[in-house]
Amino acid sequence: MVPSVNQTRLHPSGVEAIPSHTEIEEELYETAHIDYNKVTISHNPPVAVLYEDALVYESGSAITSTGALFATSGSKTGRSPKDKRVVDEPSSVEHVWWGPVNKKLSENSWLINRERAIDYLNTRSRIYVIDAFAGWDPKYRLKVRIVCARAYHALFMRNMLIRPTEQELAEFGKPDFVIYNAGAFPANRFTDGMTSSTSVDINFKDMEMVILGTEYAGEMKKGIFTVMFFLQPIKYNNLTLHSSANQDKNDNVTLFFGLSGTGKTTLSADPNRYLIGDDEHVWTDTGVFNIEGGCYAKCVGLSAEKEPDIFNAVKFGSVLENVVFDSQSRIVDYDDVTLTENTRCSYPIEYIPNALIPCVTPHHPNNIILLTCDARGVIPPISKLTNEQVMYHFISGYTSKMAGTEEGVTEPEATFSSCFGQPFLVLHPMKYAKMLSDKMTEHKANAWLLNTGWVGASVAKGGKRCPLKYTRAILDAIHSGELAKVEYETFPVFNLSVPKTAPGVPTELLNPKNSWTGSSDEFDDEVKKLGALFTENFTKYESEALPEVKAAGPAL
Repeated sequence: MVPSVNQTRLHPSGVEAIPSHTEIEEELYETAHIDYNKVTISHNPPVAVLYEDALVYESGSAITSTGALFATSGSKTGRSPKDKRVVDEPSSVEHVWWGPVNKKLSENSWLINRERAIDYLNTRSRIYVIDAFAGWDPKYRLKVRIVCARAYHALFMRNMLIRPTEQELAEFGKPDFVIYNAGAFPANRFTDGMTSSTSVDINFKDMEMVILGTEYAGEMKKGIFTVMFFLQPIKYNNLTLHSSANQDKNDNVTLFFGLSGTGKTTLSADPNRYLIGDDEHVWTDTGVFNIEGGCYAKCVGLSAEKEPDIFNAVKFGSVLENVVFDSQSRIVDYDDVTLTENTRCSYPIEYIPNALIPCVTPHHPNNIILLTCDARGVIPPISKLTNEQVMYHFISGYTSKMAGTEEGVTEPEATFSSCFGQPFLVLHPMKYAKMLSDKMTEHKANAWLLNTGWVGASVAKGGKRCPLKYTRAILDAIHSGELAKVEYETFPVFNLSVPKTAPGVPTELLNPKNSWTGSSDEFDDEVKKLGALFTENFTKYESEALPEVKAAGPAL
């Protein structure tokens, strides 16, 4: 007889290894009125079970040639930041940075949306419950519960969270934060505070999240990230970071800040360095830890030659989202963006051979790298930053928003995102910027602005993206210390220190004016236009910014 996935199993020691089906049923009934007499609850099922359920019950699911599970997220293939809401309640109202990022939702509307989500989950014949952790440092980790209706969502979050041992699962207890994902069911557009049929709501008092009207799995991942942006600074005085991180054999740590599409995942997956994580971290008084148990890599243009570690991680247990594959061979065409340019793969971090497990280091960062993807082609490929410039560019968070990462973005466009993660910030950006400055000063970290975008001309005028091999050569020179020893020149308007030479990189690429295919005057005009955009954007922070930070911006 094959045991149920919910059947209690005993550890050889005699300790119950998985909470019994009845305990889970009763807890969900007490906390959310989920009717276990009508709904089968699958608690932390094995990967194979999630595969089977996805293939049987979810239209379009398939197994690709490498063994990864293919799934579609429906009409939404990116996040919907305009539909994010934070509940307006007394315990958090004084801390939250209210405005276009954190829009208020009344407690009454929250209750309506929560009830709507649970009503939908109660109509399903089966739902999935994933209990796992956010944060590799046991001192600061969050116990997270995912309640969802799709096997694809359950497997995705099983990958992205830190998977508990049987003993940890037996002792899991009540979760610290719960996500109710009813994404296949729309929000009621006439509910007060709704602007569409999609709503992603977070309640910091109840420590819950509700998802309606979007099946894009990334909403769950970023919802937990948002919670960490709130809890870590407020509760522990830790700095939450939208960054990847790696470490060399001599314990030198590098942080890479950047928005989706700027290269955080790609550049941190270095075969010569240990990967701490590819997207979400916390910098504490004792080092750095990864929030996640997995990676969420962009797949467009993926190849074994360019990104072997990521390419080889696409195997059994991984989830491929919205890719296109051959119906006969099941081989994925990573260059086909018919469904979306935001094709993604979710996989456990241990699928990366050189991952640092557990993903926590007692060492503080030696290098801080701010990534930008400049579609205008005027930001130098690499610049060395002063501490004041780090503050300025961290608060500004300039890049070109890449196609597919958000709903409706179909081609690169200039954007500013505070702390390189504005959609996930809960507190005012200056709070995070000041914490970063203090930590950099205390631990004497070097800082760099690395442009992975276009060179020669703008994307609109035929420029080409800086070849990855040159970006990697620049990184190697930073890590070896060679780049700090070369001669520098000042890049006008932005007053950036730009190296005249870098090992393995053509000299004409280092100063973007030297590789510009148009006229010199045209280049100067583009630099000034971008500088003006920086200045205009920074006005919203000037009242709280230090004078030396304001002075570190473009000089027009």
